[in-house]
Amino acid sequence: MKILDIPQSGRRGLYVSQGGRYGQISRIFAVPANPRTAPQMGVRRTFGAVAARWRTLTEEQRSAWRAAAQAKNTVPRLGQSGPMTGSQLFAKINCTLGLLGLDQADAPPSFPEFPDNPVGALVITNVGGVATLKLACPATPGDNTMLRASAPCSQGLAYCEDYRILGVVPAPAQGSCDITSLYKARYGNPVAGTKVFVRVNQNVNGWEDVPVETWAIVPAST
Repeated sequence: MKILDIPQSGRRGLYVSQGGRYGQISRIFAVPANPRTAPQMGVRRTFGAVAARWRTLTEEQRSAWRAAAQAKNTVPRLGQSGPMTGSQLFAKINCTLGLLGLDQADAPPSFPEFPDNPVGALVITNVGGVATLKLACPATPGDNTMLRASAPCSQGLAYCEDYRILGVVPAPAQGSCDITSLYKARYGNPVAGTKVFVRVNQNVNGWEDVPVETWAIVPAST
């Protein structure tokens, strides 16, 4: 529930505090579900392999990651942010590379200049109860442009924070990228009246740019 208190985040005893869109939230601690899905276990294996590989680097290599990490701050939390550690930057870069099936980096890559992301609005059609999801895309997106999406949800929602990785955005055809197969492989066919949120970001050498977010409501069947 929402409470009036000083900004705080984390668990204390049986309660968990966190910031919400509309203020401070406090709730009873609950052990999160652990379905052990194939995508979930794949991410865990990647993270475990990357964490183990940090220990195989030379001290000179680890020092280079520590120096590079001083130039990039963490995502702000409670209005505070600071530089990452070398191992955190190493994990951030190499977990992303691992999820994309790319070679791991032993040296920290410099932060790139990202091109404009050409991916635009999500458009959903529904013919005979079968939905088709396409992203407007007048130009070919960069290699390894990552697609994340939400499960079908209430169309009354205005914002989504629960995204799952679906894969790499496919090449466009006739001005749009068809993401139907990627979406249905994870969530199945979305029914009429539900809303789908999509988030797309570009990846260059393990660095991710600010994502493009879009959504659409599944129309009635025609």
